[in-house]
Amino acid sequence: MDDGLQLNVALLKKRVPNLTVAARAAGLRSATVSNLCTGKIPIGGAEVRTLATLASIAGCTMDELIIRKSGAGMIETGIRVIDLFAPVVRGGVVGFVARPMVGQIVMLAELFRRTRQRGFATVFWLSGKEVQGIEDATTEVEVTCSTMDEVYQYIANERGVRDVILGADRSLVLSGEMLALQEKLKEAGTRPITIALIDTRGESVDEDSPYGPLDTLWQFDVELASRSLYPAVSPILSTSTILEGAQLEATHLAIQQRARKLLRRYRELRALVNAFGIEKLPESDIANYKQGEQLEAYFAQPFYVAEPFRPELGEWTSLQDNLKRVVEIMDGGEK
Repeated sequence: MDDGLQLNVALLKKRVPNLTVAARAAGLRSATVSNLCTGKIPIGGAEVRTLATLASIAGCTMDELIIRKSGAGMIETGIRVIDLFAPVVRGGVVGFVARPMVGQIVMLAELFRRTRQRGFATVFWLSGKEVQGIEDATTEVEVTCSTMDEVYQYIANERGVRDVILGADRSLVLSGEMLALQEKLKEAGTRPITIALIDTRGESVDEDSPYGPLDTLWQFDVELASRSLYPAVSPILSTSTILEGAQLEATHLAIQQRARKLLRRYRELRALVNAFGIEKLPESDIANYKQGEQLEAYFAQPFYVAEPFRPELGEWTSLQDNLKRVVEIMDGGEK
């Protein structure tokens, strides 16, 4: 097999929580499965029987189990803070955790715009309850549906030829309808369905697990929004399972961890500067403060959906350009 292939570890973890136990029960060696998941054993070095057994355990196809490296397990959005810190897992579930008025609906609209432009099928499942401002997101999808049957039929028709992005309100998770749809879709087509769940009431912030298991969590930051730094997605609190189990290149992971550490320190220093002034900081901390300030500003990015309301044009930053620029900032490069 191609050396550019690897296991879809995020999918395995999601479908088989006790993977080691399940693999052993199916006759596979635990060490072999572990080494395949971490990349110590390349896909090309695995027996076909082993891969077929893993696919059977996970209830997926070989095409779903085996993915390409360097972003094949993630959907690249061109949104800097997202692609670096909390990438969208292809075929996974993204949960928006936000208070009202911090830009989550705009983020959803932008996600739809960017994926639709890349050829994804896009659909929003309306909950039946009136939600102020949700039309800003629904205008960016190909289809809106009001019932589970409508959503199922649309996805079943499209899934044979295109990946699908499905957006929905948290109320459909609480009602159990989303889970019912996911179960029903297991037999409909083979291409991935990526689900984006939004909490329009802002209640998810106060709960430990507002959506159940997630592959990607975007925690919105009121403090960033108060300073008009959009998208106001926290680079510190937002997470993705794609950052685990060798799903990303080591370079990406190293840059992400370094940047997150710097931004944590910057947040601490910002509080001190606001209270006592930057001149009170040691020289080394002044450098950290300025780099963190520049990095935070870099992640504020114009959106395509905002072009009618703002003078800036929307920006797409490729993952490689994104990583390169973040390193330049952290190394003290000029703006």
